[in-house]
Amino acid sequence: MTTQGDKILDTPLAKIGGKGLFVKELEEGLLDGRADIAVHSMKDVPVELPDGLYLPVILNREDPRDAFVSNKYSSFEALPQGARLGTSSLRRQCQLSALRPDLEVISLRGNVGTRLRKLDEGEYDAIILAAAGLMRLELSERITAKISPDTCLPAMGQGAVGIECRSDDPRVNDLISVLNDEPTHIRVAAERALNHRLEGGCQVPTTCCHAAPTESSKRSMPTASPQRALDQLRVVVTRPAHQAERLCHLIEQAGGIALRLPVIEIAAPTDIQTAQDKLGQLKNFSLAIFTSANAVEWLFRLVPPTFSWPDHVRVAAIGKRTASLLKAHAIAVDITPEQGFNSESLLQTD
Repeated sequence: MTTQGDKILDTPLAKIGGKGLFVKELEEGLLDGRADIAVHSMKDVPVELPDGLYLPVILNREDPRDAFVSNKYSSFEALPQGARLGTSSLRRQCQLSALRPDLEVISLRGNVGTRLRKLDEGEYDAIILAAAGLMRLELSERITAKISPDTCLPAMGQGAVGIECRSDDPRVNDLISVLNDEPTHIRVAAERALNHRLEGGCQVPTTCCHAAPTESSKRSMPTASPQRALDQLRVVVTRPAHQAERLCHLIEQAGGIALRLPVIEIAAPTDIQTAQDKLGQLKNFSLAIFTSANAVEWLFRLVPPTFSWPDHVRVAAIGKRTASLLKAHAIAVDITPEQGFNSESLLQTD
């Protein structure tokens, strides 16, 4: 099968529908029975799949880094001012242009062979490709240098190959299940979930990469001093913006770099009256579990000033701050986890 992404080679992907153009025809083939499986480069697969299709298998990941390919220069850093750098990726364009605004970044489309030919014919001084693609095509010798994620963070799913099939086809599902690499599957699923939450795509240059550490990367990690326990480590803080500053300050005091990514939002119930009616049924229960300080705060925003806690309803709290807030409102806490502050720990408490 030939996809629209393979046919349209003279226009940037961001202008013609994004990477989904590489999978649409393949998915139609799966749905109408012309194909049983579709094999994808995971960086090209949209997060939302058609009804009836899913990705049960993601194979062991190859090197996720980008590759610098040039016949003239030894590395991205070695490119001279005004050099012509070829890439079709908005993600790469944004990151590399920010580091080297003196370069001329030019769009580059076509399959790997076409892109290498354009480089060899002198249209570009260097091009950027996925290292995994070159390695799988046995073209590793064309890789001049692999680009550090600190210079250009790889695309979500880059280096991983996934197999898509019909969810209601047990025969095919059973045949391909042995190919799944669980650690890679978990990492790529996490990357896709973050990309989905950020509404990333070809028009929005968001990226994330959770690669397994290699022995060399472990050896190269800096040794932190007791005073700088997070020395130069990047920590993603997902708390709501108005609740994140204290944690970010502590991270930075410990030498870390706080990346503010408020993917959580604490909002009022859409139907206040229904929420208040539910709270009115509290007396019908024997145990109430407060999973966060936010839950305590919202309880006392919703109940009337005359509210009093039913004596027979026991209270469980996850986290010291949650318990402290409850006690500040004169509510006795009966159960707290002895170790850890999550739901799993609470369920293990007698």
